[in-house]
Amino acid sequence: MESSFSSPRNDTFPAGLRVLVVDDDPTWLKILEKMLKKCSYEVTTCGLARDALHLLRQKKDGYDIVISDVNMPDMDGFRLLEHVGLEMDLPVIMMSVDGEASRVMKGVQHGACDYLLKPIRMKELRNIWQHVFRKKIH
Repeated sequence: MESSFSSPRNDTFPAGLRVLVVDDDPTWLKILEKMLKKCSYEVTTCGLARDALHLLRQKKDGYDIVISDVNMPDMDGFRLLEHVGLEMDLPVIMMSVDGEASRVMKGVQHGACDYLLKPIRMKELRNIWQHVFRKKIH
């Protein structure tokens, strides 16, 4: 079955998926970076949401997906999600230790394509490319 996914890196996809990870906790950033690299993804990490937004604006088409923590000191993940939704056509996955239904729903209502609970499992990260694929074919 032929895929309608068009990418200059189609032959290596999902290997090489360009992921921007945003979290103010340096330990979580290192853990996620290591896990995502095991999936053969290209990973950029950022400790502040404002810096992440600056990177996204500066490197248009430089990333395929964003994974952002919800609770950060400078700008919360929902605000970052709003900016990305208004300015860019990128899927955003929210993550948090807080799995309260209202928080998860807030993420979905703000446009998140997924909401992962920490600690995040490897299986969940291996499948994030599907969000990029779905976004591109719709």
